[in-house]
Amino acid sequence: MTSDKPESIWSRAFALLCLAEFLGYAQHFILQPTFPLYITHLGGSPFVVGLVIASFGVTSVISRPIIGYWADRWSETGVMILGLLTQTISIAFCFLPFAGATMFANGLRGIGWSGMNTGGYTLLATAAPVDRRGEASGYYGGVQSAATIIFPAVALWIIDAHFGGFGAAFLVAMSLVLAGAVAAYALSRAVPQRSRHAQVQPIEAWWREIINVFDRHILLAAALLFTLHLSLPCLSSFVVLYARQLGISHFGWYYVAIGVTSTLARPLLGRLSDKIGCGRSLIVAFILETIALLLLSIVGTLVGVILSGSLYFMGSAIGGSRILALAMEQAPVERRGRAMASFSVSFPLSNGAGALLNGFVVDLAGYRWMYITAAVMCFWPIADMETVVEAKMSSAAIDHGRVVVAVDKMS
Repeated sequence: MTSDKPESIWSRAFALLCLAEFLGYAQHFILQPTFPLYITHLGGSPFVVGLVIASFGVTSVISRPIIGYWADRWSETGVMILGLLTQTISIAFCFLPFAGATMFANGLRGIGWSGMNTGGYTLLATAAPVDRRGEASGYYGGVQSAATIIFPAVALWIIDAHFGGFGAAFLVAMSLVLAGAVAAYALSRAVPQRSRHAQVQPIEAWWREIINVFDRHILLAAALLFTLHLSLPCLSSFVVLYARQLGISHFGWYYVAIGVTSTLARPLLGRLSDKIGCGRSLIVAFILETIALLLLSIVGTLVGVILSGSLYFMGSAIGGSRILALAMEQAPVERRGRAMASFSVSFPLSNGAGALLNGFVVDLAGYRWMYITAAVMCFWPIADMETVVEAKMSSAAIDHGRVVVAVDKMS
């Protein structure tokens, strides 16, 4: 007798995966407002802040090929654990009170971040039910975003507390990511043997697999995610400096508001994205982000900044969930680790490029023009988005089908 009950997303392994990701992202969100304030405290300019943030993106991108190769040939959970431990060690260098040490620490943290996310995305692609990938992506992204609800505000509170300071914030970040490593180890024990990565025969020389950063099947999803998140540093890092320039107090509530918005929006809008399709979802995403960025250039109160941030992260929620689902659909099974590593390059790459660009515009023209510039860059991909995405997906599906048929014939 068959059952029509849908396959459950919330298995023990999926719950542990989400817990490990939550703790890793909690560490990231502790450091997100801390780094800009710490660098300016040390005498650095907004452009130096951009350099420190960009160092995270550069090393994360460079390290992806070898990490993706390890995920395919060794262990997804193994690279995830090592990534979390590397981030723990990297934060220790932040205790050296000069900007160069912080840049090195953030660069090393980028390598750990790539391991955590490559392992996590690969495990998600394996575990998510095929017909509910948008929903699974929404839950996964929602758990990551849930860390935004409290931890940036906690960081600001710790920094300003008489018993706290920057050192205390760094210690909290280290504790969180170390706990994430423990959760990832539990995950490695919880993944059933049949679901562990099976060794596959190389389809090309090992050195070619490593130097080929982008799997061509995943290129569309990676490019879309890069474009979607290029303006993210405006809302995550530079916004705390903008708020201080405007004289806005109690700014921790901004992070609470956008965290709640993103956490609730990702599962709900991820499910909606399954219904309305990739092209329409992305059009909505880019429109919401553009409106939010334009609003930020004219508001001057905490309520206005919170409203703008909430709109932006609603757009990011529906766009990010749909793009992640697209990546899982297009990733070849036999190279899933490398494909998801290629896809996950987009976030740190866009974060680094956006931080450099935004820091340069701030130094040149101020924060308001930074938001206007970001809005213009966010709006231009909207034209013909649906047509291009659907055409590319159809082409990729046909091409991937040929690969599957060829593999079946060989076996």
